[in-house]
Amino acid sequence: MIDDLYPGANELEGRAIRDIVALAMDAPAAAKSGHSGTAMALAPLGVTLFSRLLRHDPTAPEWPDRDRFILSCGHASILQYGLAHVFGYDLSAQDLRAFRQPHSRTPGHPENGVAPTVEVTTGPLGQGIANGVGMALAERILRHDHGEDLVSHRTWVLAGDGCLEEGISHEAASLAGAWGLDRLTVFYDDNHITIDGRTELALRDDAAMRFRAYGWHVIELGEAANQLDVLEAAAREAMSETDRPTLVILRSHIGFPAADMMDRREAHGSPFSAASISAAKTILGVSDEPFSLDPALPSEMLSHLEPRRRTRMAWYEHEANAGDEGRRLREQLESGGATTLSVLPTPFEGGSHVATRKALQRAMDTFFPQSRTMTAGSADLTDNTGVVLPGATPQDRETPGGRQIYYGIREFAMGAILVGQALHGGLRPIGSTFFVFSDYMRPAIRLASLSHASALFVFTHDSVGVGEDGPTHQPVEQLMSLRAMPRLHVVRPSDANETLDLVGRYLAKAHPPATALVLSRQDVAVLEGADAIASAQGAQHGGYVVREHADARFTLVGTGSELSQCLRASDELAERGVATRVVALPCWECFEEQSATYRASVLRRDLPSVSLEAGATLGWSRYVDHAIGLDSFGLSAPGPYLFEHFGLNADSLIHHVTETLSL
Repeated sequence: MIDDLYPGANELEGRAIRDIVALAMDAPAAAKSGHSGTAMALAPLGVTLFSRLLRHDPTAPEWPDRDRFILSCGHASILQYGLAHVFGYDLSAQDLRAFRQPHSRTPGHPENGVAPTVEVTTGPLGQGIANGVGMALAERILRHDHGEDLVSHRTWVLAGDGCLEEGISHEAASLAGAWGLDRLTVFYDDNHITIDGRTELALRDDAAMRFRAYGWHVIELGEAANQLDVLEAAAREAMSETDRPTLVILRSHIGFPAADMMDRREAHGSPFSAASISAAKTILGVSDEPFSLDPALPSEMLSHLEPRRRTRMAWYEHEANAGDEGRRLREQLESGGATTLSVLPTPFEGGSHVATRKALQRAMDTFFPQSRTMTAGSADLTDNTGVVLPGATPQDRETPGGRQIYYGIREFAMGAILVGQALHGGLRPIGSTFFVFSDYMRPAIRLASLSHASALFVFTHDSVGVGEDGPTHQPVEQLMSLRAMPRLHVVRPSDANETLDLVGRYLAKAHPPATALVLSRQDVAVLEGADAIASAQGAQHGGYVVREHADARFTLVGTGSELSQCLRASDELAERGVATRVVALPCWECFEEQSATYRASVLRRDLPSVSLEAGATLGWSRYVDHAIGLDSFGLSAPGPYLFEHFGLNADSLIHHVTETLSL
């Protein structure tokens, strides 16, 4: 009977498919939430990939040269968990029973680091496709650097209608086609169903023509979702492509073989009724008991995958015998692309005036020649943002090892591709654009933070200092918006030398957190003397005392270019006999990671305090008594005029201090 449902499946594969389809109904029903239909329909494809095609070994899930599998339609997470279990990965039947329960290894959407086989965190539709582009790009660069004997794997992505509808899929697919990422295969589950109903309510694209226009190889399989030999043949055809990615379009029937739920929108996001589950299990020929998983399957699948295990063991043997090349690759992977920096940039002269974005370019000029792991690029603003890599070739199909990446005007895809590169391992990716356009890539930054991806997001033109371009290009709320994101380190350096120092520390650190580096367009005074020493010693802590005074009556707090205004105000107040402390807070998240004693010593909340920052004041109340900033949109005018017009200057600080102290 199983062959009638899933033609081409051998006995072992048939049992695996049946278990996964039953699980896809049982787990959401037990949790009273979840998505059964897509997981049921794609179970044959998942089993085909894991059984016949993927380069993987469940006994060594972190094998560096494994194929990467990405479930872009992350709502079908029970499919991935079921595959991991039946193929012998460390995911137990009890883990499956705990689907969507507190602190389980089987959360509602796949989270990397929680369950085996989950390479990236997916759920927000479309981002998995772009993550896959990033992983395929990382594989190509590392393969170019270290040779096919050490790096030779593929990236496989399962995506649905929602993934292709989201705009990020257009951006990412266009880039993948332009670069000719031949080891990337995306299976498009064309099931014609969304939560609202038939896709034709809002989607009438010709996906095949669209992807061919991007430069992809396209395979249209039609009604073959259950035919394992047909699925395998399509995958092998994709593997034969040597100069372009492949899209395989598969017409599936959501909820198959549950007759009363198949091809219905209810099969997308609603648990099936007990009657529906029983009827479908009768068709499958499996027990009606919930979670009646075949206990012999995992060990039998491990035996079935023995050739894959031998391939993995041979790879490790080759790596061990590859001398320096094997050692370098291992170090790159284990450190998350950290770089040992033996030469530091020449510091900028104290008292000079330098935009912090220009300091980033000096950092690139010095650090890139020492790095085997850095990639850097921009959303069409490479020169403006200071990420030109000296001597680097552009990434392209003709230059597969190119580290200078031109993302085009595709901020969202750039962000998600950075995440894919970072989570692949071995590279330290950097992407840049103007700060106001962080809005376009915020969802990717969020997933970078959620998934602990060591990606550096560089944002320049960080305030109304942008000037004549006007309020559309002047970031106001973006700084606080990103600071609200858990885990993300939002860094706004005080001057050019602090920028050099913090970028160097980031590149040298193993597995740093996702970081947003926010830099100025306008020139900023370079700290000198004791102020510069305080920066060098304290910036890495996220907050530090720039100037201390035993008789201080007030604390002035600043970030970025506004710190220089705090120092100027401190000098002028000193001339009036008012002693003040000056504090810099370049990274709030870093600062919060310090001890309570250290934070208290920096802030000294026993004194009145005021902050100055060219952005929204929301949130400053956690650190100061009063905040001076900008809670309106900007204005089209020269930058210096705007700082004066909006009172983002030393005079405003002086006025507040003298008024508060009734001087």
